Order: sequence, then structure tokens, then C-alpha cells
Amino acid sequence: MAEIPFWESVAPKDMSRAQWESLCDGCARCCLHKLEDAYGGGIYYTEVACHLLDETSCQCTRYETRQEIVPDCVVLTPDQRENLAWLPDTCAYRLVDAGKPLPEWHPLVTGDTQSVHLAGMSVRGRTVSENDVEEEDFEEHIIRWVTSSRPDPES
Repeated sequence: MAEIPFWESVAPKDMSRAQWESLCDGCARCCLHKLEDAYGGGIYYTEVACHLLDETSCQCTRYETRQEIVPDCVVLTPDQRENLAWLPDTCAYRLVDAGKPLPEWHPLVTGDTQSVHLAGMSVRGRTVSENDVEEEDFEEHIIRWVTSSRPDPES
């Protein structure tokens, strides 16, 4: 009989730190700057990435100290269920919280940390550093290949 994966049998609030952290698929979409429509509440992702992102590995170069360096970097924890809507629809934190299955390309499903990149779900090869774009120009870098369930004012 197959063992039920922890992400299907353990509530997020009961996961160990290692289990919680392993839900991250390594797509780095959370490292992209987002713009929020003040009127409609829509979230718009940009191709502008945090300067701490290693664009090749899609990993933070200073993960353990990132919030000291980038004070508005969000450190996700299992008790932030109301703060997940800005994450892409494919994010395991959102999916597990909603009781949905992980995507077939998720590294926990495939056993391969590269599967997120091979499936084209990561930001690898798609970003520009925030060091190269003025904040007032972020709007010129809005992308459509990341989705969020927040309302889109254009729909």
C-alpha cells in the first residue's frame, strides 16, 4: 500500500520546518516584483527580480539573512494563510492550503529538483535584476505568464 505524501496528510500548521520549506518548488516567482492595482486590487507580476536572486539556480543568494538585507521580503510561514493570494496559482503553499494536489512537475512529485525548470515553470532566463530597472519603470516590465487568483481589473 502506498504511503500518503506528507503534503496530503499533514496540515500546514503541523508541518516541520523542513516539510514546510520543501513545499517550495524553486520557481522563484515570489522573488519577482509585483504591482497592485489600487482600484481593482489586481496583482501584476513584473519580470523584475530581487537583486538577491540567482537567476540561473532560481535560489536566493542570501536566503538565511534575506530579510535583514531586503526588509520587505516576505518569509512565509504556515500561519499566514490569509497572506497567500499574491503567490502564483501554481504555488504549493497555496495549493496545499486549499487541499489541492501538487502539479505533476513539482520536485516533491518528480523527485527531481530540476523538474520545475524543465517544465518551464520557473523564472530561469526570464528576469531582469531590480538593479537594472528604476522603480518608476516597473510598470513597463509587467508580464502575463504568472497567474494569481486575485481579481484582475481587466477581466
